[in-house]
Amino acid sequence: MNSGSAEYLVFEKTDDIWRFMEEKWSAISSSAIEKKGYFTAALSGGKTPVGFYEHLSTVRGLPWDKTHIFVVDERFVPPESPDSNYGMLRKTLLSRISLPTKNIHPIATVEPSVIVSAEKYKKELKSLFNSSEGVLPEFDLVLLGVGEDGHTASLFPGTEALKERERLVVPVMLGTALHDRITLTLPVINHALNIFFLVSGRRKRAVMRKLRNGHDMTLPAAMVKPEKGTLTFLMDREAAG
Repeated sequence: MNSGSAEYLVFEKTDDIWRFMEEKWSAISSSAIEKKGYFTAALSGGKTPVGFYEHLSTVRGLPWDKTHIFVVDERFVPPESPDSNYGMLRKTLLSRISLPTKNIHPIATVEPSVIVSAEKYKKELKSLFNSSEGVLPEFDLVLLGVGEDGHTASLFPGTEALKERERLVVPVMLGTALHDRITLTLPVINHALNIFFLVSGRRKRAVMRKLRNGHDMTLPAAMVKPEKGTLTFLMDREAAG
């Protein structure tokens, strides 16, 4: 099903989503490596993608030596914290594959402040993507989730981070939330070549209805609109309704 530039695909089970996503990962990584010699992916935390990361870790023959893994966003907690997105990624995927350490790019959270942490990640992105001032890094693949409130990455409804048009990475201080956060901004996400949302569970049904119908464009997930890349929502039957 298509709605504007987004494609919405419904699967009977999450396992079917993982297999479809595996095929996409394999094809996109092969194409990127053929063109420029390496493949870049920015991955999200949360509960939904855990099954995919575990599945991906079992796939044989993927070119991990030429793959660079980044995180879309992070809580300002130590890497060993159960709330760390990088910690979850390390447990479910990174510790199970032969990925060179230099190809793993977590957001450093042992910095003095969330502001310093965001600035450091910005510098790392600019260095690794060799991007000059005003030029956005171009990820081959970005994997996102969506919250019941419509948030994606650490971009929450009504927050200043949604208005950011120049910075690559911003600190997010929510006040009421348990942890401050660091996130890639909408310009970086929307500059990616392939963006996938993984959505599962009945509790996501209401927000997916809003996104598919285009009824609330203030939702952060509705602001994900790739400039030139593809946008695909992969939903299980529970989330699709």
